[in-house]
Amino acid sequence: MQLAKETYTGQVGLEKHRQTSLRGIAMKAKEDKTHRFENLYQLLDAPALHTAFKHLKKKAAAGIDNVTAVDYQENLVENINETVAQLKTKQYRAKLVPRVYIDKGNGKKCPLGIPAVSDKVAQHAAAKILEAIYEPEFSPQSFGYRPNTGAQKAVKALTHELNFGKYSYIVEADISNYFGTIDHDRLIQMMELRIADKAFLNLIRKWLKAGIMEADGTVTHPVTGCPQGGVISPILANIYLHYTLDRWFEKAVKPTCEGMAYFSRYADDFVCAFQYKQDAQRFYQALGSRLGKFGLSLSEEKTNLISFSRYRKAENTHFSFLGFEFRWGFTLKKKVAIQRRTAREKLRKSVVAFTEWCKENRHKRLRRLFPMLQAKLRGYYNYYGLIGNYASLNQFYEEAMKILYKWLNRRSQRLSFNYTEFAMCLKHYQVSRPRIVESSTIQLQFDF
Repeated sequence: MQLAKETYTGQVGLEKHRQTSLRGIAMKAKEDKTHRFENLYQLLDAPALHTAFKHLKKKAAAGIDNVTAVDYQENLVENINETVAQLKTKQYRAKLVPRVYIDKGNGKKCPLGIPAVSDKVAQHAAAKILEAIYEPEFSPQSFGYRPNTGAQKAVKALTHELNFGKYSYIVEADISNYFGTIDHDRLIQMMELRIADKAFLNLIRKWLKAGIMEADGTVTHPVTGCPQGGVISPILANIYLHYTLDRWFEKAVKPTCEGMAYFSRYADDFVCAFQYKQDAQRFYQALGSRLGKFGLSLSEEKTNLISFSRYRKAENTHFSFLGFEFRWGFTLKKKVAIQRRTAREKLRKSVVAFTEWCKENRHKRLRRLFPMLQAKLRGYYNYYGLIGNYASLNQFYEEAMKILYKWLNRRSQRLSFNYTEFAMCLKHYQVSRPRIVESSTIQLQFDF
């Protein structure tokens, strides 16, 4: 056991002790909703950082110091011991975060920060502590960036609620530049409700205030926002909306509604369903003011109040949530039910992204290209393969194969395939056809 402490190899005992500590925090957080936790900073020790490194994505881009996860791992014990020493002596400084921009479509760019590996390791360890404290408190209708949940569960839960609840109005909403407008001081004040450890909170503040380096070399020190790409940013964003939105809906909005009300959120994307129009209108009118108190604003183009009743067939209204389009329709047995299909905008973006992938990878040998293709298709089917969405899956597949055929035939001055040879190639490499991955005890079939 002494050897394990010195080398941090074979950490069964150490890792078990850490898991026990986090489990104790989670149990205390669940038992006492008002308890303020102390001595959290001391949990950021070498075993905690070793565990954190195991969970990092090893192929992620390097940060400002150009050190990749592979480079960091070559001297793992020394690197982690150095970070731990800096933390314990309060000499730790968050490194600059290079910023890149990811294309979101429609000419819009999404800023993405790339922290250094040493900062990612410390952030991951701190995030696990925050997770232990806040998971028992988070709303079950909050699905984003949390363990054992995700976008598909949000879509399925919303489908079930609309099918079996008495809802006729939907408020779909999106917060404008959410990650970039989180108020640092308010976030810390929110966290102080559950955390009394100033050293731990000061560490969080260092990551929030870390300088951002743009591509041209200019450096800014943000006064608001959590950089997307930071390991700890997702849970900080969830904490902020937990107090700003989730608790407000449960404690202030829902009790004042005359009819049923339902709320579902994934990160900054959320929808609310109401039974009565007056409840939906009251919420819609109050929402902007509520968010404004916390420095947030709604995206006007993505925020709407729509009539969504199963009894008003002439309206043919629909809304989108997490890449799926929801509308009322009929099953093959002529029963009214929610129908879901891939949102048209998402389908177009997927086709464009697949085209770019083909351009970048067409030069690869087929035995390397097709396993990559299989992985892409499996990922697409695993997300969009919900009951009733086969037509959209098949549309994507057919368009993707046409694009692949086109770009494979541009690898040289003469055609590489005709249609018969291409079909034989797809069969040889066992390219997956569209498939529904969602299972249900009642397999309903929908027609669009």
